[in-house]
Amino acid sequence: MKILVLSGSSRKNGNTDYMIDHLMNGVDYTNIHLADYDMKPIEDMRHTHEGFAPVDDDYEKLLQHFLDHDIIVFATPIYWFGMSGIMKTFIDRWSQYMRDERYDLKAAFAEKKAYVTIVGGSDPKITGLPLIQQFGHIFDFVHMDFIDYVIGYGVKPQEVKTDNVTLSKLSTWNEHFKQLQTK
Repeated sequence: MKILVLSGSSRKNGNTDYMIDHLMNGVDYTNIHLADYDMKPIEDMRHTHEGFAPVDDDYEKLLQHFLDHDIIVFATPIYWFGMSGIMKTFIDRWSQYMRDERYDLKAAFAEKKAYVTIVGGSDPKITGLPLIQQFGHIFDFVHMDFIDYVIGYGVKPQEVKTDNVTLSKLSTWNEHFKQLQTK
């Protein structure tokens, strides 16, 4: 099982990275920091005669990583009670590539297993639930198997390391991922 972590954080070595490091300790995986790539926002051309125009950016590289993996971990800080803008842009661009004849994204989505890690302040275990629901609706729409999620508390960089409930759940996922990779 090939595992891809998509990090939507704009901060390196913050709470999102700490959660990823804890989760993936000893696991073979690919880590993509979306902020390291040039990814343009979607120009919605779904209802035009021309359809979507090619975009000169790094999105196809990101999409290829996505397609080459079985398990996708979506990791994002909670920004204004939602996912980060860069994570939203990554997902928004699916609309373009779902209509691209070079890819069969509908079939690819159905083969993926999704996990979500989010972290933030302002009582995130309550205020982050709508974001988890949003991910759930997105995954339902594309027929991706939504396995589980974890919501961590942390505002200052690496403050999540004091959230023992979150770290315990991430450790459980870690053991599960290790077992999957030994099969």
